[in-house]
Amino acid sequence: MNKSFDGLEEKLGYSFKDKSLLLQALTHSSFANEQRINSVGDYERLEFLGDAVLELVSSEFFFHKYPDIPEGKLTKIRSSNVCEPALAYCAREFGLDGYIRLGKGEEQTGGRKRDSIVSDVCEALIGAMYLDGGMQVAHDFIHKYILADLENKTLFLDSKSVLQEMVQASDHMSLEYKLVDEKGPDHDKEFTVRVYVGGKRFGEGMGKTKKSAEQKAAYEAIMKLREISAT
Repeated sequence: MNKSFDGLEEKLGYSFKDKSLLLQALTHSSFANEQRINSVGDYERLEFLGDAVLELVSSEFFFHKYPDIPEGKLTKIRSSNVCEPALAYCAREFGLDGYIRLGKGEEQTGGRKRDSIVSDVCEALIGAMYLDGGMQVAHDFIHKYILADLENKTLFLDSKSVLQEMVQASDHMSLEYKLVDEKGPDHDKEFTVRVYVGGKRFGEGMGKTKKSAEQKAAYEAIMKLREISAT
């Protein structure tokens, strides 16, 4: 499913001087091991760096955005907006998941849909941009793709509560979550949940916990309900 990396650079609005950094940021260990590409390696070291850059830029952003909020609450706000599901959500918004280089086994077991992998690659991309173009390039990317549209992101992260309110405000509508699949070892479970509104399926989500899978399913249902109400 890997696409032309030129297409990704066009979306980012940034062209890498060192293309190997971009390739490394997009390379999962399963692909590196399978292809024996020691010269490029995988994204893990870049992820480590990108995580630190993201924390600094997002901390400064929320520090200025909420001048009257104490440190403890600022920490919670930052954590909720740059957590694994939030980063994966942002990354999918600009199609980053389609560019990840995965090994065949990881691809076949749904690795491209895992929030943990997509969010890690997003952080690695930030690290790569920082090394290639400096702090301003990484800063601009984070503001454009991670710290934008916070209202919609908050909706995504609290979608179960929002969906519950929407259903309660409607007439004769029931709300039910059903676990339809559970796979993987105990330390690495993956759950698939579907949500039904008024007996009809409105959304499906996958996650490392039932709660995260339910949140994704609820968000999908909210989007569909909004489309219906707008017509």
